[in-house]
Parts: sequence; C-alpha cells; structure tokens
Amino acid sequence: MDGNKKILIVEDDVNISNIIKMNLTIVNYETTEVYDGLEALDAIKNGKFDLILLDVMIPRLDGFALMEKIRSFRIPVIFLTARNSVFDKVNGLKLGADDYMVKPFEALELLARIETVLRRYGKGETAITFKAITVYLDKREVTLDETPIELTPKEYELLVVLLKNKNIALTREQFLDKVWGGEYYGETRTVDMHIKSLRKKLNLQDSIRTIYKIGYRLED
Repeated sequence: MDGNKKILIVEDDVNISNIIKMNLTIVNYETTEVYDGLEALDAIKNGKFDLILLDVMIPRLDGFALMEKIRSFRIPVIFLTARNSVFDKVNGLKLGADDYMVKPFEALELLARIETVLRRYGKGETAITFKAITVYLDKREVTLDETPIELTPKEYELLVVLLKNKNIALTREQFLDKVWGGEYYGETRTVDMHIKSLRKKLNLQDSIRTIYKIGYRLED
C-alpha cells in the first residue's frame, strides 16, 4: 500500500487505538492517534490526513459534534462506535460520514472499508510493489523485474489479496471468500494449487509462507 496515506485515529480507548494503529501500520499506512474531540480538531486543522477513523463517544467533543466542525475539510470519515442504533447510523451518514462500523469489528474488514473509501475519493493506490514485483491495479498487469508476467484472473486476484494483506496470515477459507466469492463451495485445495502457481511464476517460494493447518502469509 502507499505508505504516504495518512490516517487519523480518534479513539479514547487506548487499547483499541493501539490495536487499530498496529493493523494499519502492518499494511504501511501512516497513523496519528488522538484521544478526544478537541485534540482531534486541533490535529485536523494543523495536519494533512487522507482519512479519519472517528469514535462517536469521545470526551470533550463527541464524534457527531466534531463531524459538523470538520465537514468543510472534505476528509473521508469512517465512524467507529459501540452504538448500533439505526438513528446513530443514519445521523452519522447524514453528517457526511462515508462509512459506519460497529465495534467489535475484524481488522480485515476495517482495512477493506478503508481501502474502499480511499478509492472512492481517488486516494486509492494505482500500483503495488513487492520486491521485484509490480502490480498495476488500473491495468490489471503484473511485472517481475519489469518483465510482464501472464497470470490467470484468479491468480491475479489472489496475488492482490496477498499483497494487500502482507504479513497477515489468511485462512484458505478467507482466500476462497475474497477471490472466488462467498458462493464458491469447492475444495480449499484450489487455493493451494493457485498459490503453487504464483510461487513458480513470480519467484515467491521464500515469500509466501505456508501456515500449518491455517493458510498462507506473504512476508517481506
């Protein structure tokens, strides 16, 4: 991912904030953590952020009130909250939030939502690099040492999932869901076969690690 993407985490629970920061750092987002609404407002006025993760129930100035004050900055906002009422969700979206996630949530879902919102604003990445590999997302092209590599559509999609979840272990079932879709009922051996092919075509034998009884992880 583009390491220049800067995300402001506004969350008063230090443990939750640290977990979010850890997951974003793994995939190379830059993060700033603040713990109340006024601190967040100051950071937004004096900094430059590509996206804000905003808890609703924060001290000094709650998330909804903060949202009203920062609308003119036109920074994408994803609300994070333990409040699951339809009223709160509708209120947050009416104020201009781009998404609304209810705690607890999975790290992978958060990363996917962030990516979707950034892409909507034209802030998403157009290419991913890993060692000698470059993936051009807009053209769906892959090169190794600047030489084009022919991948099947599923091999390409599997590679993108690996790259976007670098250093994160994914199960075979997660790969099936992300690449083949939730309606796929085939055997997980399909994933193994495609991983084998990617390792061979892109010289990734030492980079795609098999996680025993779980799945695979792409490592630096």
